Amino acid sequence: MRKVKPVPPERLPALLRRMPKAELHMHIEGSLEPELMFALAARNGLTVPYADVATLRRAYVFNNLQEFLDIYHAGTLVLRTEQDFYDMAWAYLQRVAADQVLHTEIFFDTQTHTGHGLSADVVINGLHRACTDAQAQLGLSASLILCFLRHLSEVEAFEALEQALPLRDKLVGVGLASSELGHPPEKFARVFARARSLGFRLVAHAGEEGPPAYLWSALDVLKVERIDHGVQALRDPALVARLVHDQIPLTVCPLSNLKLKVFPTLARHKLGRMLDAGLVATVNSDDPAYFGGYLNENFTQTFAALGLTAQHAYQLAHNSFAASFIDASSMRVFQDRLTEVFETFA
Repeated sequence: MRKVKPVPPERLPALLRRMPKAELHMHIEGSLEPELMFALAARNGLTVPYADVATLRRAYVFNNLQEFLDIYHAGTLVLRTEQDFYDMAWAYLQRVAADQVLHTEIFFDTQTHTGHGLSADVVINGLHRACTDAQAQLGLSASLILCFLRHLSEVEAFEALEQALPLRDKLVGVGLASSELGHPPEKFARVFARARSLGFRLVAHAGEEGPPAYLWSALDVLKVERIDHGVQALRDPALVARLVHDQIPLTVCPLSNLKLKVFPTLARHKLGRMLDAGLVATVNSDDPAYFGGYLNENFTQTFAALGLTAQHAYQLAHNSFAASFIDASSMRVFQDRLTEVFETFA
């Protein structure tokens, strides 16, 4: 890894905000801000079960993943049309373009929305149109990853995959999300094998609340290329050695981990230890509307809490491009832009 010049702590937040980066772990439904939620509800003749935006924001206090998922899924009820999905994605893409995100790989699921009576193509077409416009209007590269909901059955995951196949060219990969505990990765072994045979890139949530065994299963049974979260990996030295040897990226979400009480404080987060161990960690926002910050907030708050340095910042941003599913030529361009910012930052 390239050595970069030290930056005084008081100047580090400016560097973090300015540096080019990729975001690889963000659920688009989790970017639905309360203001837009109320606007979409009004447009669709629906009501939100909260008096106003401030009341809704005050409800964003969670003791665990499941409590968050309950209110998260309630928010998705306002999404009814292709334009709704476009507007939600476009709001996120504009926000992260301002955060100097050059590439983003957006998680979404169709199962929540087909459960509300929508078709998969309404979801995918709306999101993809926003991604296309982001490239043309913002210079921001964006792609889509279809996540299966692990609290549902593998049969239902197969149905979601088959429904998406007519729009295969609009997706880059598949993933695994939702309630982790009690739903080990091997529950979805066959649907991941099917997706792999179709040429999808493979990722899965593992080791957020779940044990290191879930990471082993994601690697050996699902054969994923990237682990989402993975913060429990440090509990298993053999697993750490495997992840380092195979250079398996981990998409870490610090503010999410704080909000869902995976760690009691940011000062107790393991991101610095993960980097020191040689893990290919990245920083991401997960569900930024609910967890108190988009990508730059995750960087600035975590660096302040852990005392991380400009070298860590460069490593994390470099990792984010290396861990992405962009082509090698684009990756080199993005990493060169990253290096230029660090060399010229005063």
